[in-house]
Amino acid sequence: MGVSGSGKTTVAQLLAKDLGWTFAEADEFHPQANIDKMESGHPLTDDDRWPWLRSIRDWASERADAGEDAVVTCSALKRSYRDVLRGSRARVRFVHLDGPRELLAQRIGGRTGHFMPSSLLDSQLDTLERLGADEDGVVVSVDSSPQDCARAAAEALGL
Repeated sequence: MGVSGSGKTTVAQLLAKDLGWTFAEADEFHPQANIDKMESGHPLTDDDRWPWLRSIRDWASERADAGEDAVVTCSALKRSYRDVLRGSRARVRFVHLDGPRELLAQRIGGRTGHFMPSSLLDSQLDTLERLGADEDGVVVSVDSSPQDCARAAAEALGL
């Protein structure tokens, strides 16, 4: 979990590969209307997000039912969003990839082919509710290489 530019996809792919787990990118669960909205520079509303979050939750449940472990990216910025994901039949644990705004903005500005414009970073940071002490998850700083972040996440989760 984390805001745009935190490295969710890169770190999650590395983590899934290292663990031999199934990987999914949450952006692929968005309906086209959500993508169009973000591409035009408008942040999503909660009403936009609920069906997307339920799709991710259901995908995780299907993996669990099949006996598969999985890693899925998702911004999961609010506790209420994470509550939807925790409704999965899978055990859901969060890795919050965290970093300073300046680094995140630099990363967003340097990438191509992504629908999320850097203009929405501040709205994501304003929305972000950090993991509560009672939530099953860890915080990993993104100030090191993606490989180091994936290793730190696995270690912190005891995997």
